[in-house]
Amino acid sequence: MSQVAIYYDPVFLEHGAGTHPECAARLEAIVPRLRGAAFAGELVWPTPKPARLADIELVHTAGYTKFAEAEIKRGVTHLDADTTVCPRSWEAALMAAGSGTMAVDQALGGEYNRAFIACRPPGHHAEADRAMGFCIFNNVAIAARHATENHGLDRVAIIDFDVHHGNGTQNSFYNDPKVYYVSTHQEYHYPGTGSPDETGEGEAKGTNLNFPLSEGTTDEEILSIFDKKIIPALTKFEPRIVFISAGFDAHRDDPLAGLSLTEDGYKVMTERLRELAEKSASGRMISFLEGGYNVDALARSVEAHVKEMTLQ
Repeated sequence: MSQVAIYYDPVFLEHGAGTHPECAARLEAIVPRLRGAAFAGELVWPTPKPARLADIELVHTAGYTKFAEAEIKRGVTHLDADTTVCPRSWEAALMAAGSGTMAVDQALGGEYNRAFIACRPPGHHAEADRAMGFCIFNNVAIAARHATENHGLDRVAIIDFDVHHGNGTQNSFYNDPKVYYVSTHQEYHYPGTGSPDETGEGEAKGTNLNFPLSEGTTDEEILSIFDKKIIPALTKFEPRIVFISAGFDAHRDDPLAGLSLTEDGYKVMTERLRELAEKSASGRMISFLEGGYNVDALARSVEAHVKEMTLQ
């Protein structure tokens, strides 16, 4: 067994408002499930710290961070049509991004090789200059850029199995050969990006892989893609750290999409990524909560995901 650090702060419950699907009930289901799991003894709960603006601005423009802070603090309810905010959202967004950079520091410092960031708001839709799709800051992109720019890593992998394509993450690294981005997502679904012909530009050509999935895709079908295409490509790349954008809205019970995965599928995908991390990254893997809107299915899926991360 291997210890997994769970980065969680109560401020994550205070972000957002109203009846939005990206709500506090998601973490209210996840956190007790992890604390009560049979493998809870393998989990540690570090106290996260908010991100520095310097780290956030490795990905986001200074103009956007100033705008977001000012708008939230003056009491707006939305940063875009889908992204609700409240007065505590600025603190929650800083803490979500800071949890990721802290996890990188601890993984590369040899303290905790594996981590799950149980945060809100999620991040993979956020662009350099705007909020988008429930996301304020792109948490996984900030962590990956922190690993390359502040820790000097030259090969970083991000695997995104959220049902929606991570447009913000892809755009953050489309010209960066140090970061290999892979996404599986439902085709013809929000945000409309993630075509297979989007493969990177310049020196990064070939370090961006998209796998649009047809409605009803099952565990068996997505695992075939992992085994035949994703894992071989990433094994060849030899990442020094593995990041996961862990959205669980491809679950068959999720109300916002149309794929048919189960917690068993998430378990095996996580197993494949853990094995990849063990081969090339000294076991280092950091997973970020993204989507998942049926709270019961979400809690079961996160439990299966984190349990697999404790194995070796």
